[in-house]
Amino acid sequence: MIETRTEKAEIGKPASWTGLPVLLHSSRTAVSALVSVLVARLFHLPEAYWAPITTLVITQSSLGAALTVSWQRFVGTALGAVVGAIAASYFEPHVLVFACSVFFLGLVCSLFRSDQASYRFGGITLAIVMLVPRAGPAWQIAFHRFAEVSIGIGVALALTVVWPERVHTAAER
Repeated sequence: MIETRTEKAEIGKPASWTGLPVLLHSSRTAVSALVSVLVARLFHLPEAYWAPITTLVITQSSLGAALTVSWQRFVGTALGAVVGAIAASYFEPHVLVFACSVFFLGLVCSLFRSDQASYRFGGITLAIVMLVPRAGPAWQIAFHRFAEVSIGIGVALALTVVWPERVHTAAER
């Protein structure tokens, strides 16, 4: 196969990821991550890094996609925090309790008609609440995790509305 000059220019460097678009996208992402971690620190959350992690996941989307992933992440995190807090409060730490809790969370997510993304996010929260060694009560860890993720979601959605991702034309690139 003969390569053209255009094909060589595109190898390893997508046209949409150059020039002004990359500067704007990187600036938008950095600002959202900064605001998120500052807000989480303002509330003195012990694991404030979860807020910018969540923001980074959501900020990479358009507003429509951000709303969808945000809602699923919010629902899943809330359900995972509740199931994790209950299981960790009433049962001794044991891998079988954890596995049963993950199974139960899947059923709960189904009852709430949430999708597999919600179950995935809930499972992550459940694992953090149940498996990470903690000094405080499980419900407090669950609440902190939920608050950190909620801040990340809120900042990402606010920034997506205030500073939406633009689709750049070939001339602008």
